[in-house]
Amino acid sequence: MGCCCSHGDDPVPEPGGVGPCPQGPPLPGEILSQLHVPCQPMSLLLFLLLGCLPSHSQDAATALPIMTEDQNFPHLGESLQPPPRVCPPRCSCPRDDTVSCDGLDLRLFPSNITKGAQHLSLQNNQLLEIPYNELSRLCYLRTLNLHNNQLSSDGLPDEAFESLPDLQYIYLANNQLTVAPQFLPRSLRIADLAANRLMEIYPLTFGEKPDLRSVYLHDNQLTNTGLPFDAFHGSEAITTLILSNNRLSYLPPSLPSSLVRLHLQNNQIAKVPRGALGRHFQLRELYLQHNWLSNAGLDATTFSKLKSLEYLDLSNNRLGEVPEGLPPSLVILHLGRNQICHVPAGRLSGVRGLQYLLLQHNPLGPGGLDPAAFQGLRGLHTLHLYANGLEQVPLGLPRRLHALMLPHNRISELGPRALVATPSLVDLNLAHNRLTSAHLHHLAFCRLGHLRTLDLAGNRLTLLPQGLPGSLQVLRLPRNQVNSLDPEPMSNLSMLQELHLGHNRLRVGAIMPGTWQEVPSLKLLDLSHNELSFVPPDLPEALEFLYLQGNRISTVGAQAFLTTPRLRALVLRSNQLLMTSISPEAFLNLLHLDVVDTSGNPEPVIVRLPQRPRPPQAH
Repeated sequence: MGCCCSHGDDPVPEPGGVGPCPQGPPLPGEILSQLHVPCQPMSLLLFLLLGCLPSHSQDAATALPIMTEDQNFPHLGESLQPPPRVCPPRCSCPRDDTVSCDGLDLRLFPSNITKGAQHLSLQNNQLLEIPYNELSRLCYLRTLNLHNNQLSSDGLPDEAFESLPDLQYIYLANNQLTVAPQFLPRSLRIADLAANRLMEIYPLTFGEKPDLRSVYLHDNQLTNTGLPFDAFHGSEAITTLILSNNRLSYLPPSLPSSLVRLHLQNNQIAKVPRGALGRHFQLRELYLQHNWLSNAGLDATTFSKLKSLEYLDLSNNRLGEVPEGLPPSLVILHLGRNQICHVPAGRLSGVRGLQYLLLQHNPLGPGGLDPAAFQGLRGLHTLHLYANGLEQVPLGLPRRLHALMLPHNRISELGPRALVATPSLVDLNLAHNRLTSAHLHHLAFCRLGHLRTLDLAGNRLTLLPQGLPGSLQVLRLPRNQVNSLDPEPMSNLSMLQELHLGHNRLRVGAIMPGTWQEVPSLKLLDLSHNELSFVPPDLPEALEFLYLQGNRISTVGAQAFLTTPRLRALVLRSNQLLMTSISPEAFLNLLHLDVVDTSGNPEPVIVRLPQRPRPPQAH
């Protein structure tokens, strides 16, 4: 064995030596060298094991107690590495302050969690209770996640939270709590108690929490009695409060004025007390859908002071008319599925910033919309009026309207000036009305120079409409009675990319020559469920998706897809094809073809896709 290097010299170990001198506190060998004891391995070993002193040195007799009593010196067999991190069995501890025991089916709270833990997660287990002694000793906790366990209110000790002065995030959702903890720490920022069986909240559960930002109480059994008047007193920083899916009968009148988002949907709210929303100047989103609200439960001041309100959802209530006093800041107003039968002039004129108005599934019939009902709504972008009882396109529509949804009404006629007031329309839906080709004027769409999508599905049309704008990209005409196609109605549709003609009465002989040449940009063509006996010829070259299922096609010739080299998907399901009725050459040039569906024919039909050439490999 090599000799120990002298103190202060550069470490140059001999072959087989002990290497460089360790830095830090002096080791026993160094003390011996200072005592002029020869650096012999045996004498060093005896010195360490027996603790003897050389008899000829008086200095050494005084040095030994210093050496043995200094706690910084490593003892024989002791590692210089830090001790291993303490972590409960089967859990993970990615950091010294983090313990994760998620999804382990634990029934007992782990007993050896380090006292210095700041983040503890025990979600997705089977815990029935949290021992007071175990929780109260974790005084540095900032995050406690007990989501999705079997905890009852008796199994959650209130006193333990008094020992957690730094707790900021607590997650107790999806348990079996019937009452909330009576006390939660003042330091709290987020509290999630959703999806329990809560029937009662205490004043200090969420009260007196100056840093509290978000409270989640949805999917419980809270009534107004179980929510005290001072439930949020002293917590004026809460921005998000979710009380949806409870049993509230009126809007709680003492909610924090700092709220930005308030969810109260799916309750039994029939009334908003006067002044209940009078201090909520920062509220931007209010969700009141699926309640029992009628106009008698509101007044002209209910929403008038909500100066920041942008989203208001009152759908699925019992309103007979549009509420009064709506704030001008509103951007989205949802009034669908109510009992609104009339929108008078001026009721919406104050909502100058409105962009989306949803009035679907109401009993709005002829005369239900006053010609001046939308006056002042210059920024209105989208208007939903589907599933009402309208017999014509409403008058007085805003000029800048982009999307008009009118499906499932009773509109039977479209005159030359029906849409003249809306030249900015991009999306027009008139599906499932009573339109016929005879009562669809050829000038009805001519002013719509920005129209991209037109939906006329489910009407009674026998011909393609005339005068369609050249900007059109998607035309939907399924479930009509279309029995012929002529080039003339399609002569202006050079930008059309999708044409849906499924469930009509088309035959190949009724598709006039030159029809498909008028739509050179067409990528999707749906001719399913018609009366075609073979693949229509001369299809557009740009075509990528072709739907021909549910026809009477019995043969596919060698030149069936000669003009569609870019075809990617072909559906021939439920026709009259046999294996011998498909020419093997039909698919040779379709190098982009990925899908061919031939199921549901009289016999199994197997199509062999052409092999694509491999790209050249670089050297």
